[in-house]
Amino acid sequence: MAVLVTGGARSGKSSFAEQYAMRVAGRGIYIATCQPYDHEMQERITVHQTDRKDSGFRWETLEDPFDAAEQLIRFEKEFTRDAGKGNKPPVVLLDCLTLWLTNWLLRIEQEALEDSRLEQEISKLLEGIQSYPHPLVIVTNEVGDGIVPAYPLGRVFRDEAGRLNQRAAAVCERVFLVTAGIPVELKSHAFRWEQL
Repeated sequence: MAVLVTGGARSGKSSFAEQYAMRVAGRGIYIATCQPYDHEMQERITVHQTDRKDSGFRWETLEDPFDAAEQLIRFEKEFTRDAGKGNKPPVVLLDCLTLWLTNWLLRIEQEALEDSRLEQEISKLLEGIQSYPHPLVIVTNEVGDGIVPAYPLGRVFRDEAGRLNQRAAAVCERVFLVTAGIPVELKSHAFRWEQL
């Protein structure tokens, strides 16, 4: 069962996602997609790592900026095998989709990869999310509520992030929007065309 948690910067979405994860399993695997491009980002990563360590919950952290889909495929096999032996699978927390997307956009630009590579990676990740049978919590950012970026790569990122969030929400069972630290579950409140 996949759960998507979205919100703006510093909205409380990662804290909510971690609290949610801690309530659905006895231990967790944290797939961290952030790359420390500068000292300030490294400090942020260190704070997140310390918070997880101090939470009292048993987290295993995987720093993986590109291969979230492959990690989900690996975990699905491993945890399904373990569940057959009576072991309860851990929750997987993927934080976050928009940093994963950033990593791929920069890699495609720097390595001059084909533009179709991004769609391939997105499709692979969404298939992994949709088929993952164990507890999965995914964090993403709402980036379309702000100003239009002044540079082309920023506009590509904003557009791709919006599309990725829509597609991820479609394959997740629950979707939470966190604003000012307050989570609201969106799918249960969503308008449906048959309501007209």
